[in-house]
Amino acid sequence: MKSILKISLSIAFLFLLSFQATAQTSKYKCMLQMSNYMGEGAYIVVSLVNAKGEYVKTLYVMGDDKKWYKTLKEWHKFYSKKPENISAKTGASVTGGDRSITTIEIEDAKINKGFKLRFETSVEDHKYYTSDLEIPLTTEGIAAKTEGKNYIRYVRLNKI
Repeated sequence: MKSILKISLSIAFLFLLSFQATAQTSKYKCMLQMSNYMGEGAYIVVSLVNAKGEYVKTLYVMGDDKKWYKTLKEWHKFYSKKPENISAKTGASVTGGDRSITTIEIEDAKINKGFKLRFETSVEDHKYYTSDLEIPLTTEGIAAKTEGKNYIRYVRLNKI
């Protein structure tokens, strides 16, 4: 009888662990408008960062040539320590004045918990910006149009 109880409890525990592992996520259409700068296409990384500004996860990379990833200095430090297959999260770089529309997934549990989306930018032979734009992951922050500081003119998110 005790062994049946142990087996039942073990199965229930494993079921609860697997249920927690599948975090609820929502998809957002991310519309990014670049400012009118002269030069090559910008490499842009969209990262989830915590309240301390530490990288948690790479959400999207605009620019698919890996040899240029090291120009995104702060993100590359994170990426080098915890390399992941980001091929499903990459797209073309974006040039001055262009617009990019992509889809990103954000865990619902991260909303209103102090997290931010960081847009880090690098352009060949131009200045690098660790935080060209940051969007607070709050209900209000996600709904607002957020102005960039350098290569990015603005970003707008819409839940799909």
